[in-house]
Amino acid sequence: MADAPPAETVEETPVETPAEIQNEAPTDSPPDTPSEQTVDMSVESGKVQCLVLNAGSSSLKYALFDILTADSAKEIVCGLVEKIGLEMGSLKHEPKEAGDEKPVVIEMPFPDHKDALAKVIELLTEPGKGQVKSKADIRVVGHRVVHGGESFTSATLIDDSVLDAIREAAALAPLHNPANISGIEVAKLLFPDSKQVAVFDTAFHLTMPPEAFMYAIPKEYYKEQGIRRYGFHGS
Repeated sequence: MADAPPAETVEETPVETPAEIQNEAPTDSPPDTPSEQTVDMSVESGKVQCLVLNAGSSSLKYALFDILTADSAKEIVCGLVEKIGLEMGSLKHEPKEAGDEKPVVIEMPFPDHKDALAKVIELLTEPGKGQVKSKADIRVVGHRVVHGGESFTSATLIDDSVLDAIREAAALAPLHNPANISGIEVAKLLFPDSKQVAVFDTAFHLTMPPEAFMYAIPKEYYKEQGIRRYGFHGS
């Protein structure tokens, strides 16, 4: 009986361990991404108010805070503009302090986010009723931004390079980042002397180790397209 032919040897593809992935995964901001700038919320120079915006594709949520100390604040009003860009929109403006009047509800067209924010400013600064004596008191405008890619791990002062990074990350959040960008651009126009600060949903989740954020897919998808687990609503 003839001898059986030798069995074929199959070359095994090495499997990367989490430690090897860790060596390749970024631990700091990538070299071509903007560096994060810390936000100084000092109140030593007088009253500071912070307007927080969450711009959606057809909505604008907002809240105004008195900054009490470097790490504490008091909400004094909040509101929501809806149906921006439609034939008829609505705005609900809700004071939070005791003794304030009932919520203001307005129905009118809001062609774009600029018109919506301009109406919000009008209500905030209305003589005798508004919560802001002067628009100059709003020295910080905070923006909820859904996706910062792997570039940002904390609240970041917005400059041109940060705005470019948010635009680049829009490929990973196409329904949210473009609207967030609209809110930032409008706020920069209407509050030219205020600091603009971005707070990213993805920032908190960047603390995940590679074995938690890497998917079981070809690594090139992560390297070339940034596809990984990010996590949201962590800001």
